[in-house]
Amino acid sequence: MADPLKIDGSDQDAILSRSEFLSREEVLRRRSRRLKQLAKLYRTQYWALMEDLKNKHKEYYWKYGKSPFKKDEVKDTDSGANQQTAEDGGKLGSSSVKDCASANCKKKAMALTRFCHLHILADSKQVLYRGCNYPVKSGQICGTPILRSSNPPQCSTHSQLVERYLVRALKRAGLNVSSSSRLAPKLHVVIAQYVHQIQAKRRAAQRANEMKIEVKEEKTS
Repeated sequence: MADPLKIDGSDQDAILSRSEFLSREEVLRRRSRRLKQLAKLYRTQYWALMEDLKNKHKEYYWKYGKSPFKKDEVKDTDSGANQQTAEDGGKLGSSSVKDCASANCKKKAMALTRFCHLHILADSKQVLYRGCNYPVKSGQICGTPILRSSNPPQCSTHSQLVERYLVRALKRAGLNVSSSSRLAPKLHVVIAQYVHQIQAKRRAAQRANEMKIEVKEEKTS
């Protein structure tokens, strides 16, 4: 059984619990301390869940995605084995996985479909994936399968390419943004940068006008 969670500064809170009133500073200090501890616990829980998700994804990818071993071509002629395979194929989460139904593809099919991830768009019944809409050449698009919820609708390769183009464009415009090795800023960050740039130019122009007025007043006096 895990040890009970100890709240930071609980000894001090026990002393203050006997007080009828607390000052504003004491209340804010206690809230700040507890909020920091709660944020730390949330971060620990988040990374623990991410590690669990990584392990589950690895297990799923090994089972339904690519495999380093080719499937044996030898078919078992035993009727009992064939019957057992058919029964296992009808169960959700079964370990019996077929090859991709696309021609000349040796990859394993994804769960609940006859196609692998690369050829999932060939399944007319699926609604989770769509093709990357990045134009590659002569009116053609990339078409790499991505989740339908992806925004912008581009694969990881072309998404990084677009981000680099955006960073270059922002640098040419005189905006101070992160390097191309990092993720490009989101839309609200770009808008904030533009607003900051405009405000800075307006303030500079206002200061210049004020200086001109002061100079004219000094000359007239």
